Amino acid sequence: MRRSDDLDRLPVRSALPALRDALEGHGAAVLCAPPGTGKTTLVPLVLAGLHGGGRARRVVVAEPRRIAARAAARRMAWLLGEEPGGSVGYTVRGERVVGRHTRVEVVTTGVLLQRLQRDQELTGVDAVVLDECHERHLDADTAAAFLWDVRETLRPELRLVAASATTDAAGWARVLGGAPVVEAAGVAHPVETVWAPPARPVRPPHGARVDPALLAHVASVVRRALAERDGDVLCFLPGVGEIARVAGQLGDLSPFGGGDGVEVLQVHGRAPAAVQDAVLAPGSRRRVVLATSVAESSLTVPGVRVVVDSGLAREPRVDHARGLSSLTTVRASLAAGRQRAGRAGREAPGAVYRCWTAAEDTRLPRFPAPEIKVADLTAFALQTACWGDPDASGLALLDPPPAGAMAAARSVLTAVGAVSPDGRATGRGIRLARLGVHPRLGRALLDTDGAGAEVVALLSEEAPREYGDDLAAALRAARRGGDAYAARWRAETRRLRSLAADRAPSAPGPGAGDGAEETGAWDTANLSDDRMAGVVCALAFPERVARADGGSCLMASGTRAALAEGSALRGAPWIAVAVADRPAGSGHARVRLAAALDEEVALRAAAFLRTEEREVRWRDGDVVARRVRRLGAIELSSRPLSDPAPALVRAALLDGLRAEGLGLLRWSQEARGLRRRLAFLRLHLGDPWPDVSDDALLARVDDWLEPELGRARRRGDLGAIDAGRALTRLLPWASGRAGRLDELAPERITVPSGSAVRVDYTDPERPVLAVKVQEMFGLHASPAVAGVPLLVHLLSPAGRPVAVTADLASFWRDGYRAVRAELRGRYPKHPWPEDPAAAEPTRHTNARLRR
Repeated sequence: MRRSDDLDRLPVRSALPALRDALEGHGAAVLCAPPGTGKTTLVPLVLAGLHGGGRARRVVVAEPRRIAARAAARRMAWLLGEEPGGSVGYTVRGERVVGRHTRVEVVTTGVLLQRLQRDQELTGVDAVVLDECHERHLDADTAAAFLWDVRETLRPELRLVAASATTDAAGWARVLGGAPVVEAAGVAHPVETVWAPPARPVRPPHGARVDPALLAHVASVVRRALAERDGDVLCFLPGVGEIARVAGQLGDLSPFGGGDGVEVLQVHGRAPAAVQDAVLAPGSRRRVVLATSVAESSLTVPGVRVVVDSGLAREPRVDHARGLSSLTTVRASLAAGRQRAGRAGREAPGAVYRCWTAAEDTRLPRFPAPEIKVADLTAFALQTACWGDPDASGLALLDPPPAGAMAAARSVLTAVGAVSPDGRATGRGIRLARLGVHPRLGRALLDTDGAGAEVVALLSEEAPREYGDDLAAALRAARRGGDAYAARWRAETRRLRSLAADRAPSAPGPGAGDGAEETGAWDTANLSDDRMAGVVCALAFPERVARADGGSCLMASGTRAALAEGSALRGAPWIAVAVADRPAGSGHARVRLAAALDEEVALRAAAFLRTEEREVRWRDGDVVARRVRRLGAIELSSRPLSDPAPALVRAALLDGLRAEGLGLLRWSQEARGLRRRLAFLRLHLGDPWPDVSDDALLARVDDWLEPELGRARRRGDLGAIDAGRALTRLLPWASGRAGRLDELAPERITVPSGSAVRVDYTDPERPVLAVKVQEMFGLHASPAVAGVPLLVHLLSPAGRPVAVTADLASFWRDGYRAVRAELRGRYPKHPWPEDPAAAEPTRHTNARLRR
C-alpha cells in the first residue's frame, strides 16, 4: 500500500520548489535539512518522479555506510508500498537488490566510486544525491569531486545534490561551483539537555583505549535515563568493544520494562542484518540500543525518546613514522553531538544525557576531522591516479590532501605496481581500483591469483577480536563460524574470487597507463592455511614483515612490536603484521593480528625493500666498516669491509665527533687555553674572531681539521690529532688580526711585582687573574684584557684565596684592612703595609727585602 500521506507530511516538502529551481538553474544544490525532515527519503523519490509527478528519472543516492544504504532503500520502498528491488533498490559491497524497473538506487559511496571509475559518464543516471556530507568521509569527498568533474566536462545535464543535516554549507556550495544553498525547516521536538559527567575524573582516551571507569559511568547513566524517562534509550559509544562492555554491565533491566524486561540491542557496522532490521522497526517492549556513530544520521530508530551520549567517536589516524594505520578514539564534535541529540526528538519531546560537563562542551571541535586530513590516503591516491589526476590538484575538494600523506601513498602504490614513477595508473592499478578493497589487499589477491581470497576477505572485514591474533587460526575460526560475521566473510570471499578471475581491466581513465604492467603470481597450489595466511599478509603489508627478536619483533619499517603473552606466534622466527596499535605510554607497537611465515616468503614479498650496501658507521665507539644485506630495517647478514671509501670513513668519524664530542681529539693544556682565549674574544669583540663552540667547530670541520681528519681511519687516529695546532687555522690571518691575539687575549700578564701571571679564560664573561696580595701593591686600577676588567682573585702567601675583586682601588680602601688583620699574624715574614696603594709590590718575604 502506497503511503502518500506519510510522504506529504515530511517537512522537507516545503523546500522542494527551491530545490527544483536550483537544479534547473545551476544543476547542483546544497540541501541543509535537520534530522527527521525526510531529506533521505522524499527528495530522491521526487527527483525520480516517483512522488508528486514529474518526469521519470534515474537517481543514485550515496550513503556513507552499508547499514544506512539498506535502511534508506527499505524505507523508501515501504513508503511506495513495495519491496526493495522494485522502484527502489540498493547496492552495497557484496549485495545488490536492484530490478529492471528500479529508478532510485541507494549505494555506498565506495560503490559509487567504483561505478564512476568504470563509467565516468554514469550512463543512464540523471541525478546523484550525496547524503550525510557532514561526516566528511574520504569516499564522499572523492565522489563529490569526481561528480563535479563529470558534470563540468562530460555531463552538464547531470544533477547533483549534497545533502546533510549539519554541514559546512558554504564550503560545499563552493565545491559545486557556487551552487545555491537550499534550507529546509525542521519540526524536531524539543530535546532537554541533561549534563551527566562522572563523579570522579576519568582518563582521556588514548589510541583505541577508553577508560573502563567511563564505560561503567555510561552504563549507570543508561539506568538513570530508564528510571527518569519514558521511551527507548539510544546510547552512543565509540566502537564495538565499548558496546559489548556496556551491554555486559547493564545486566538485568527488568525493573524498567515490566515483566518482559528491557531488550538490549547492539548496532554497528558488523551487526547482523537481522539485528539492524530489528532496531529500525518498532519494538514490542522497551529497548536500549547501544550504537556507534552509524546511528547518528540516515537512520530513524522508532520509539527513541532518550539519548545517552558518551561523547566519544572513532576517527582514522595514520602514524607515518611507524607505518601504522588505525582508528583512534577522540572527543566527538559539536556537530556530531547535535546529530546524536536530535535522535531523541524525532518523534516526540525527548532528552539527551551528555556524559561530560557544560564547560567541556564549549571546547569541543565544531566538526569532525575530515578523513582526507587524517586518514591513510593510499586508496584515495589510487582513485585519483585512475581518474587521471595523480596529485588531485585539479579536483574540487573541500580540503586538499596533505602532501606528506600523498607522498606516502604514492610510495605504497609504486611498490605494488599500481602507478608508474610519474604517478600515472598502470593496468594493474586499474584492476586494483576495481576490487573494492584497500590496494594493499588487492595486491595480495591478484598476486595469489585469487587463491588468497579467504584471507583477504578476513582482513578487509575486520575479524572479531575473539578470533585472536593469529591470522591462520582466525581463518579457521571464520570457516567454522555460524555468526553474522562468518556469513558476511563468506559472501566477501565469493565476491573477491569472482573479481580476481576477471583479468581484463575496464577502460582506463585519462592519463592511465597501458595496462601491461603485472607482477608474477605466486604458486599457491596446496598451500596450508598457515602458509597462505603468511603469504597474503606479507604481500599486503611488506614493510610490516618482521623478524623475531626476543620478546618482540622488528618490522622492516623500523618499528618494534610486541606480541601478547601466550600468543601462538611467539615461536615464529618471522611474522607479517596485519594490525597493530601503540598502547598508552609505550614506545613500540602491539601486534593485534599477524601471520607466521618463513624467510623465503618474507624476502620475496618485500623484495623491493631488499638492499645490499657498504656501510661505514661510527658504532660502539669506533669506525665499523661492513657489507650489509637488509630487508628494510632488518639486518639479514654482514661481513667486514676491507677497503671502505675514504669519504665514508670521514663521515663516520664526523658522526663519532658529534656523538661523543671533540674530546676525542688530543687537547693539550695549550690547546685548551687557546680555545678559551678565542671564545673570550668572540664573545666580546665578535668577528673576525671565530666561534669555537662544539656546534660551530663541527660545522666548520673543513676549515680547521683538515687534512688530519682526511688521514684518520679510526678512533685512535682522532686521538693523535693536535687540536691546538688545528685551531690556529681559524685565526683571522687574512685580515691581519691574528697577530694581535697575544695583545688582546694574552696567556699571561705582568703584574706590579714583575711576575708574568697566567690569565684564566674558563669563564669568557669575566676572565680571572689569581695573584698574591703583595704582588699587586701600588696598583690602583684592576688590569684588563681587550677592554674587559679581569676578576682578581687575591691570594695569601700560601696561595689560598682571601678576596675577590674587580675594583682594586675599592678593595685597598675598604677590604684590605680586614684581610691584613687576619693574615699578618699568620704570615709575619711577608709585608703587610698599612697603605697598600702606596706600598712597593713584591713577591718576596721581608727578610729578602731587607737584603
